[in-house]
Order: sequence, then structure tokens, then C-alpha cells
Amino acid sequence: MACVERNNKIMFDLVRQPGNTFCADCGVPDPDWASYTLGIFVCLNCSGIHRNLPAVSRMKSIRLDHWDDSLFMQERGNTVAKAIFEKCVPAFFYQPLQKDCMVLKDQWIRAKYERREFTGENELFKQAYCSELFESTLWKKGKDNKQFLKRIFQLSQKDFTLRYFIKEDSKLPKVIISMKDLNAVFQPEKIGHNHGLQISYVHGERTRNLFVYHEKGQVIVSLFNAIRATRLAYLQRKHPTLRDNDLIPQLTRYCLKEGYMEKTGPTHREPFKKRWFTLCSMNRKLLYSKNPLDATELGAVFIGTESHSYSASESIGRSSRGGRWNCGIMLQTPDRQYVFMCEQHQEQKEWLEAFRKIISQPMTPEDYANEANMRRGK
Repeated sequence: MACVERNNKIMFDLVRQPGNTFCADCGVPDPDWASYTLGIFVCLNCSGIHRNLPAVSRMKSIRLDHWDDSLFMQERGNTVAKAIFEKCVPAFFYQPLQKDCMVLKDQWIRAKYERREFTGENELFKQAYCSELFESTLWKKGKDNKQFLKRIFQLSQKDFTLRYFIKEDSKLPKVIISMKDLNAVFQPEKIGHNHGLQISYVHGERTRNLFVYHEKGQVIVSLFNAIRATRLAYLQRKHPTLRDNDLIPQLTRYCLKEGYMEKTGPTHREPFKKRWFTLCSMNRKLLYSKNPLDATELGAVFIGTESHSYSASESIGRSSRGGRWNCGIMLQTPDRQYVFMCEQHQEQKEWLEAFRKIISQPMTPEDYANEANMRRGK
């Protein structure tokens, strides 16, 4: 018993050492589980994924289980393990955080410890993500209905495009998407599948969305990282003087805020209509559509800076023109004053914070060009 108590005390001391105070896989602070076969400290959520890998990882609670031998944990720890299992992580490969969906975290952990993709033992994994042609067969939601149908997707680093085909033997793609404005983000709750991926791109004046999934997590996450690899190659060619660290945040990005609000028309005398809004900080646009899974947005609002007459404030007064919600927001632009209604005060607060965050950010030359195009109606 004295030996077990001594080992438990050693474990408590180890988890407080630099490198061990954060989960080895998602970075959340204060991990309370450990893989005694890998020698790492992880959080509760990541420990659940490790339990599905019994051939490579065996878990124990730091606080609830007895530790018969802590020697291996003393020899390893998160810093040493990262030097082994994350030795050669490509710059484009997405490393999930606590907030990310389960399939991203699951495949990150499997890639590190089960497939050992980043130990430097095998370059084939990296070559697969960066191949000239990456092909996957995915389930894609129909443009005008809720039915998902199988479609063949081809990602090309040769011409920086993503194409999809309706028929397997078809030579003509249904759509050719440039890497220039492409974005991909996992949306399992919105799509209704644990592996749901939303691919957005600009077609003409509108943003279009593709909603896809694959039954196997490895397939959909591999496509996601292949898209990031292709986006990086595209941006490196477009901006040869910029460092990869400056380009990585542009590969794929989550929206800043998303959800329903009610919206009225330009005269403020039109009835309020419920719309789905998406706010993206990268292109400074507020997009709106009728439903979350609409293929094309109905409209967009560019959001500039305060010095260019943009502002967001709480709107006092109740909706009386067909609306059901009463927590108002007024978004002022140089050309128009927009009025939105939220259902709850908390949602109103979150939208105001999101608008003000974008307004406080300085605009880039590309932002000025986008603003000018939108104001000209292009």
C-alpha cells in the first residue's frame, strides 16, 4: 500500500510539471487521465477516444485509479511524447482544440498514435494529402431537397480546384471550384451527421454551400486536410513573400457567429422575416439565407470599420411588423441602416460582440476591394 501511495503522489507531481499541465491532444488545461502505455496526460474527453485504441493506448485516472508503477510516466510525459508522435506534423494539418468536433479529435489522435503519421517513419501519408489528384466519393445534399446522393469529388493541386461529378464515368464535372475563395468547416449538428462537412465558395456574386459527409471519419478528415494542403500551396504561389505562419490562419476558418435572427427591409416598414445568418471575420461579411442548409445565400452585408461609418448598437423598441422577437440590433453602414431582432438577450449580446469585434479590426487592401465591389453591386 505504501508503494501505491508513493506512486500516486509521484503521478500528482508529474501532472503539475511543465508540458503535462495541458492535455497532450487538445490542449485543455488540467488533464486528469493518463495513458500508461504512451506516457501522456490527457483530458476526460480525449481519454474516451484513447479507450477505443486498446492496442496502442491504455488509460488510468490520475485521481481514481491505483498506480502500481509510475516509472514509465516519469521517463515520458507530454513533452517527450510530442517529440516522438508529432515530430513531422505538416504545416497544413489541422490540430484540433477542445472546441472542435469529435471526428477531428478522433482522427488527430488516431493519426498520431495508431497510424503514426507524424513520426517520420513513413512519408506516404503526407504525400497522399499533397498529391496532384485527391479523390473521394462522398454523400452530398441535393441543392433543392434534403436527400443526400453519392458524388465523386476530385481535388487538384495542379490547377488548384475542387470538382465534383454526378456520375462515376462522367468526364464533365458538375461544378469546378477555385481554391481562391474556398472554405471548409465541420458542421455535424447542422448537417445531422457526425462527419458532416460544409464546403463554401464564391460563384459569381453569391456564396454557395455544399454539405457532404462520409461514413468513415478518416476519409472525410483526410479530404479536409487535403483541402488545407491545396489551399496552402495556392496561397504560397499567390503570396510568395509571406511566411507559412501568416498563411496557415487563412486555410480554413470557422465563422465568428451563426444563428437565426429576424430581418426587416431597407425602409424598416417591411415585415420582419426569420433568416439564418453567418458572420465570417476573414471576409468581413454577414451572409443570410432562409434555412441553415440552403445552397445559396440570399444576400450579404459587408462590415467595415468605425472610421468608415460602420457601427453596431442595441436597438430600443419592440418588433411590431410580423416579428416575434424583441431583442433588437442596429447595424449601421455607409449606405443603409439594418435592423435585426434576436429571440433572447444573450443572443443579442453575442451578435453585438461579434459585430464589434469585426468593426474593431483594421481592413486589408483586399477588404477595401471587396467593400468597393459590394457597394457597386458586383
